[in-house]
Amino acid sequence: RHIASNPSVRLLTIHGGAKTAAAAREGKGDRALKLLQVTLLTSLGEEDLRGMFLVGDEWKFATVRDYVAWRAETALANGADGLIASGREAAMLRECCGNEFTLVCPGIRPKGEGVSDHTRAMTPGEAIAAGATHIVVGRPIRDAADPRAKATQIVDEIASTG
Repeated sequence: RHIASNPSVRLLTIHGGAKTAAAAREGKGDRALKLLQVTLLTSLGEEDLRGMFLVGDEWKFATVRDYVAWRAETALANGADGLIASGREAAMLRECCGNEFTLVCPGIRPKGEGVSDHTRAMTPGEAIAAGATHIVVGRPIRDAADPRAKATQIVDEIASTG
């Protein structure tokens, strides 16, 4: 039995292009499961995309934002219910794709903390203000001496920016 078939699973991350989103949409049938397409890992930045020949003057996409917008539009048009994207692109995604989709932003770091390997990190409040419906705060909570206190601090940080 696959975890994705468990009725308590509500969100499923998918990686790939238009065919992946369309196949996942067909596979989920009428279940309430939301399919979330990754636009670009938060550990990748413009230099990484230039190295993969995806972004640059002579390539299809001039900037990371152009690439992320294309990935988002393609995913949503092919059946994804939402996106996983850096908070840095959240406002742009809301502008180009609207508000009728779930937007999960990983790589979230509380104020004053390092960004680790995330080249496009944001604070919790910034991400939500930009349009995130959900945020992912992993290592800062996992690695905290008191994870519950760290989570409470993050919730307070969000409330203070609202």
